[in-house]
Amino acid sequence: MFADRFETVVANIELAIQGKGDAVRLAMVCLLAEGHLLIEDVPGVGKTSLAKALAASLELSWHRIQFTPDLLPSDVTGVLVYNRANGSFDFRPGGVFANIVLGDEINRASPKTQSALLEAMGERQVTVDATTYELSTPFMVIATQNPVDHEGTYPLPESELDRFLMRIDMGYPERSSEIAMLDAHSATSAVDRLEAVASADDVDAMIGLSRQVHVAPVLKGYLVDLVNATRLHPAAALGASPRATLALQRAARAYAASIGREYIVPDDIKTLAGPVLGHRLVLTGEAELGGITPAHVLADVLESIPVPSTRQT
Repeated sequence: MFADRFETVVANIELAIQGKGDAVRLAMVCLLAEGHLLIEDVPGVGKTSLAKALAASLELSWHRIQFTPDLLPSDVTGVLVYNRANGSFDFRPGGVFANIVLGDEINRASPKTQSALLEAMGERQVTVDATTYELSTPFMVIATQNPVDHEGTYPLPESELDRFLMRIDMGYPERSSEIAMLDAHSATSAVDRLEAVASADDVDAMIGLSRQVHVAPVLKGYLVDLVNATRLHPAAALGASPRATLALQRAARAYAASIGREYIVPDDIKTLAGPVLGHRLVLTGEAELGGITPAHVLADVLESIPVPSTRQT
């Protein structure tokens, strides 16, 4: 039932997002792994549409926050407002109080405003004036950003990047997919026509099932060895954190469940290593000058760490 419901949601999103099946599936895996998603690519390739289509396909509350240079942290988290009727201060929730929060063009806001999401993403709570407010569950931030070399952007700090379970790219569509897009969006937006095909209870149940997917001890060792190898790679100034190890395990569990398996295999981990670990690596200056990318580092790591045999798992 998990795999069937997963495919139902994916098919519904693909009514509006043509030719991006891998991105759609990774977005769903990220949600069911209880993580946050960063979508990075050039303008106009469907980053915001994917986030809106995911929210529209699920019967969950969602808010959109348009990140701009003048956005304040209180616009994100909330603010205390004086109530003249009773002389007290009442809390007015910010945009982060929803099941799915779309942070559009997150790297156009100042670093101070970006950091307003750190507590919410890491601990699923918000503290305003020494009072802590719990966020809804499930809770997911889907942030879009333009490449950092575009005008008017601020690079996300490492502490915030580490809180995103995955970073994915959209890329340009193939010719057939772009033709299909012309038909789907000819009159009105296809995203606006989507209807919810899964309830909040469905999402909670799927998250619960993904937590139960079996991870063999030898594969836990494989996870730790992969992440540790990123820290020791000569091209890496900063490797993946322990949070990344936990994130990769959660993502592998959700991915295995999405294709009808009750256990993970090494290929699940290898498939998700790029989206989960790539954005967490900081390369040395020499490596960047030499044209080395995080993808090159991960390729070296995956090749150097022996894959556990099926018999061992």
